[in-house]
Amino acid sequence: MRTNLGGVQMPEESVYESLKKEGVSRRDFLKLCGVMAGTMGLNAMPPLEKSGLPSSLNVTEAKSIERIAKAMETQPRLPVIWLEFQDCTGCSESLTRANAPTLGNLVLNTLTIEHHEALSAAAGFQVEEAKQQAMEKYAGQYILVVEGSIPTGEHAAYCAIGGRTAEAILEEAAAGAAAIIAIGNCAAFGGLPKAKPNPTNAASVLDLVKDKAVVNLPGCPPIPEAIVGVITHFALFGVLPELDKLNRPVAFYGKTVHDRCLRRPFYEAGKFALSFDDEGAREGWCLFKLGCKGPTTYNACASIRWDSGLSFPIQSNHPCLGCSEPDFWDGPGFYQGLSAPLNKPAATAVGAAAAAGIVAGVAVGAANKAQKKNAASKEE
Repeated sequence: MRTNLGGVQMPEESVYESLKKEGVSRRDFLKLCGVMAGTMGLNAMPPLEKSGLPSSLNVTEAKSIERIAKAMETQPRLPVIWLEFQDCTGCSESLTRANAPTLGNLVLNTLTIEHHEALSAAAGFQVEEAKQQAMEKYAGQYILVVEGSIPTGEHAAYCAIGGRTAEAILEEAAAGAAAIIAIGNCAAFGGLPKAKPNPTNAASVLDLVKDKAVVNLPGCPPIPEAIVGVITHFALFGVLPELDKLNRPVAFYGKTVHDRCLRRPFYEAGKFALSFDDEGAREGWCLFKLGCKGPTTYNACASIRWDSGLSFPIQSNHPCLGCSEPDFWDGPGFYQGLSAPLNKPAATAVGAAAAAGIVAGVAVGAANKAQKKNAASKEE
């Protein structure tokens, strides 16, 4: 057996050893390390004293890749148990579209997914037995991924698997996990099942698990590269990435969608589409007045985008719905300006400032537009 960074015994084979068996050359291995460095963010590497790697590997671009290579050469493949509760399987679908690395590379080379209802070949009693065996074999070692919210209390029976409630299944699996990743808005914040009047008394993972490290990856669904980045980070370094006040990884949720939006110049210029078929919409103007929540939504949609960097909702002429924020479904309306809730932790002081900035920005933009119009009329 091999010992990981936390001193826990793990399966013998390292990531690099499994890659070599597949015939991967050293050159291709280093290319993969470079892709992973980009996916996880070069500045998101754990401090050297926490990573268990030599102090000579400082945080420069080349050294970051070298650190990943060193970790992949020495760290064992990570066992993963993936649970689904009140969900639509959209987060799992998102993972299958990951491009850096692909799901195939992730599963075959970095992880050993011991249980996933949607991806498992087995079903029924067989898959439940396999899950129990994995939890016993890798107790204290596996990473637990949770997709979907959890109905609680007298409503717990709304989600039951194998005759057991989701709440009981989560409690048992969380007890033996090294860390937990709550994937999607449902697992992170309760999601759509928690929308008023919350008929199933749905709860998030953090509502129920208080004694384990939990990372939230909200979104409906989250960006696949964010899922891969966080799982790979823990798999290689044995520690979780830096988190914000809502337990989201800063590498992917440190900036608002508005910060890097391709329509931001129109926002600054005070040019806003007022309907989906007006001249502004056809010209690609800012969608803020059509309900875009980009200024108060923290996510990497505008930089990483979807479908291998092809597009994201705003680029496709639809406002951001704020799906990586808590309670986005209970705001005044998806198509009403600034309806994203501002009363949650990540959006308390920051959100209030953002709201004030938005109002000021719209006012300044309108004033600039009026000045230009007056100047043009005087010239005529």
